[in-house]
Amino acid sequence: MSNFSRNIALWVIIALLVLALFNLFQGPGTGGSATTLAYSQFISEVESGQVRDVTIQGNTISGHYTGGTPFNSYAPNDPDMVRKLNQHGVTISAAPDEEGTPTLFAILLNWFPMLLLIGVWIFFMRQMQSGGGKAMGFGKSKA
Repeated sequence: MSNFSRNIALWVIIALLVLALFNLFQGPGTGGSATTLAYSQFISEVESGQVRDVTIQGNTISGHYTGGTPFNSYAPNDPDMVRKLNQHGVTISAAPDEEGTPTLFAILLNWFPMLLLIGVWIFFMRQMQSGGGKAMGFGKSKA
């Protein structure tokens, strides 16, 4: 493999890693059109009758206004929240927390720094095994 093709392969791998990291941090919650509310604002919207339905998933609340616009909020441990939602006729659904087993991508992302260090270590070990003909051989004659 020539140096040119190695350089191209290296830049392609770097570009793919940058895109993967960008997609990771641009997860499904960041690009949507749902507005994020403070909990006090969420409660006042419920009390004014503007909330149609909510889904409670752990401490995260997502739902829709009566006009259909989506929103998100974070709920502290409030025992009266469900009672308030029922009093104002809000449809409540619950979903399990998403803290299940990590996906393959998450596992690879967590192991990436260690794998990178191992790769650099292997690279340097191979360079050291090639002998002294490269680094300090500038004064020697090849004739």
